[in-house]
Amino acid sequence: MGALKTALLAGGACIVGREVMRRLRPADLCGEVALVTGGSRGLGLLIARELAKAGCRLAISARDAPELERARADLARFHVEVETIVADVGKPDEAERMVEQATERFGRVDILVNNAGIIQVGPLAAVTLDDFQQATDVMYWVVVYPTLAVLPQMQARKQGRIANVTSIGGKISVPHLLPYSCAKFAAVGFSEGLAAEVAQQGIAVTTIVPGLMRTGSHLHAIFKGQQELEYGLFTPLASMPLVSMDAERAARQVVGAIRRGESEWFLGITATLAARFHGLFPGTTVELLGSMTRLLPKARRDQTAGAPGRQVDDRLDSRLLDTATTLGQRAAERFNETHPTAPEEEMTGFPR
Repeated sequence: MGALKTALLAGGACIVGREVMRRLRPADLCGEVALVTGGSRGLGLLIARELAKAGCRLAISARDAPELERARADLARFHVEVETIVADVGKPDEAERMVEQATERFGRVDILVNNAGIIQVGPLAAVTLDDFQQATDVMYWVVVYPTLAVLPQMQARKQGRIANVTSIGGKISVPHLLPYSCAKFAAVGFSEGLAAEVAQQGIAVTTIVPGLMRTGSHLHAIFKGQQELEYGLFTPLASMPLVSMDAERAARQVVGAIRRGESEWFLGITATLAARFHGLFPGTTVELLGSMTRLLPKARRDQTAGAPGRQVDDRLDSRLLDTATTLGQRAAERFNETHPTAPEEEMTGFPR
């Protein structure tokens, strides 16, 4: 027992020492090559800005070429090299091509940030099997495919950093976000398991867990069922200062977590407290969410059509809602979220 106690104390001291050193001496990212998926707008663009400030050479990827060019112009002020890559990283061949193009331009990829995603809002009655499949494609495989494409070169160098932007919806399954939550749970599981698998190979994997953020991406979220009611409830929450997090502060925290090699980092006190409460009282959390669900809009089985937030907002034309979402609208203007997207991409693509 004495030897076991000594071993446990020594192991605990090593862990504490490592954590202290990691915070006192975060990595210098200057000169490293960072690849950001969904990097043309919203949080992805803000993460790219922070990486540029840190001196990284950048490759940003998205499906929309004009958006990428606007993002390149935005990043030009930081005087770093920027490669833009048009790719649908929900397809394995395009994810591989993206990594190959970034590697051909810069010689390697040191940091991968998997950020692409979409939000679908609506009750189960309005959800179809296609919604679950689409959510998995957009929130799970867009993490897996780029990661598997970049891992071989990181393993060969025994060095690399991967950050996977997931969601509090990957820790707690939130009503009216069921396909989204299912896909985010899968992404969290992949990210956490990957971190354990590759740690001994010199690769740090960080699971980023955001709550609501003021990015302006509500304009690209897909609303189903009673679309106006769903939009009217969801959008103010994504804009309120006490509920949602400032997206620029969130981006700074993401890059800070990458520099320190954190295994997990929550963005915002709301997400942190919600996850802690759920961890301690999972049954109570589900009961509370069930009570909340009874207050949310219902839908008929035939109300399965979805519409992006910008279309719903145009239909509502509500001065009251505009006032309640002022901060979200300002964020959309600042973070390249206001430009229309091709209809087929807006319904199935990546809002960042």
